[in-house]
Amino acid sequence: MQGGTWRLKNRIIDTDVLIIGGGTAGCFAGITLGGKKDLDVLIVEKANIVRSGCLAAGVNAINAYITKGRVPQDYVDYCKKDADGIVREDLLLSMSERLNHVTKIMEDLGLVILKDENGDYVARGNRNIKINGENIKPILADAVKKQDNVTVINHLNITDFIVENNEIKGAYGFDVNNAEFYEINAKAVLVATGGAAGLYRPNNPGFSRHKMWYPPFNTGAGYAMGINAGAEMTTFEMRFIALRCKDTIAPTGTIAQGVPAKQLNSNGEVYENKYGLTTSQRLYGTVTENREGRGPCYLGTKGISREQEEDLYKAYLNMAPSQTLKWLEAAGGPSEENVEIEGTEPYIVGGHTASGYWVDNNRETTIHGLFAAGDVAGGCPQKYVTGALAEGEIAAQAIAERLEGSGKGFVVNEVADSELSENAFAKKSEYERFLNNKQGLVDIEQTEEAMQKIMDQYAGGISTDYQYNEARLELADEKIKFLEQSIDNLAAQDADDLLRIYEIRERLTVCRSVIAHLKARKETRWHSFAENMDYPAKSDDWLKYVNSRKENGEIKIIIRDLVRGGDSYEHSDK
Repeated sequence: MQGGTWRLKNRIIDTDVLIIGGGTAGCFAGITLGGKKDLDVLIVEKANIVRSGCLAAGVNAINAYITKGRVPQDYVDYCKKDADGIVREDLLLSMSERLNHVTKIMEDLGLVILKDENGDYVARGNRNIKINGENIKPILADAVKKQDNVTVINHLNITDFIVENNEIKGAYGFDVNNAEFYEINAKAVLVATGGAAGLYRPNNPGFSRHKMWYPPFNTGAGYAMGINAGAEMTTFEMRFIALRCKDTIAPTGTIAQGVPAKQLNSNGEVYENKYGLTTSQRLYGTVTENREGRGPCYLGTKGISREQEEDLYKAYLNMAPSQTLKWLEAAGGPSEENVEIEGTEPYIVGGHTASGYWVDNNRETTIHGLFAAGDVAGGCPQKYVTGALAEGEIAAQAIAERLEGSGKGFVVNEVADSELSENAFAKKSEYERFLNNKQGLVDIEQTEEAMQKIMDQYAGGISTDYQYNEARLELADEKIKFLEQSIDNLAAQDADDLLRIYEIRERLTVCRSVIAHLKARKETRWHSFAENMDYPAKSDDWLKYVNSRKENGEIKIIIRDLVRGGDSYEHSDK
């Protein structure tokens, strides 16, 4: 800041590979590229890779694993059934074939995987194995730091891609701590920024609003940058709504599979078989039981053994300690009382549903040289941890093959404004404008609350039992557009505020795509996930992908035929 006016320093970085997002997929891609010493790799993360992203608090199971007696195609079939056919089977198979391989790498890096007396992994159901994973993210971060050709810059927020003639050239961003402008030039870019939380009004209000299922600071940045750059997106209408322990929003699968426990209504009746056992059906059953007056709903844990109860205490301490603390505070654990459950607000997350970038089998997007992995990549649901690792590896290997022998090294320069390109100077000026704006009538938090209220009431949030119709969606789009236009009037007191402004901008961009996709799919294929009251039935006519691309400020819908088993999709019009 100079004389009360913000003037950002300029840094230009040249690297071979830029990885945006130091979460699960991003870190593993960095580790994979660490073996390619002729390439210089830069990972940028808006937080700190040691405890950022979905694994920040740890996990207690590997939820995607090919257990004994199973083959990768079994996992493909499970995912396809859960998504009612709207998946990319080619992506699912290439991921599934690597699940056990990446698990072994993580174990070699130090992840503790529980084993039985025979030395075999302890399974939890047909596709899961138990781990002690509180420290899984630090394990990944430590492995990244050991790669000589990989540089990590923490607290650097990326806001926009640099794209020329549909080819990626790099990205723009700013340092959250030091308020410096960055232009990063790269030959290939991997976006691994996770999904989008905070679009809808959450379960818990006020101070506790970030007590949610998905990381509250995963704001859909990667989606938004791709949407604004004209990348093709897929299946944003397949929202993910988690069925969770009430209030703590702790996972229910640990109880349902670990005990196991059935879903019960307030009359003590098991209702799960009445509605179906897919992810969306389990949620829909709970919503319906509550709406029809048979709530609250529970997981039936009352009467489990003390040993099972102790196992649950320990399991939740590995990923959601608030649930264990709630039990201990109440002096009545799950063996004495059933566990109340509820649905969360909707999220857009390609690690659980098929929403995200439209990619080929190398995880390259429709922008040449831009790859996507993990929650930001579409078409391949039920990735969980190992699927994100697998996609990070797939993308990294494809990048390494393309850039083989062309590495030029890593260079950082501090430059004057006069040395910036016209586009770079315009982006820097945009940052400075927010920093130098005077506080207007509406602030950042009010804008966020308005967005969440609109999405909740008009685009199928908790308050409407996740239901919507075209009339409501039209209103939602109008109101979100208005909020988008008001963003320019927001004021940032510092770089932290600037970060929050761009997080709101990202969410609003994603909201518009979600609304367009919800409106485009004229059926109800996934109850609650996409409950279209104008079209309450499922139709085989909609065994299609609903894709989209932003053109001239509007979302253009593209309907594509399914890529079925045995087929493989490759881009033909990059």
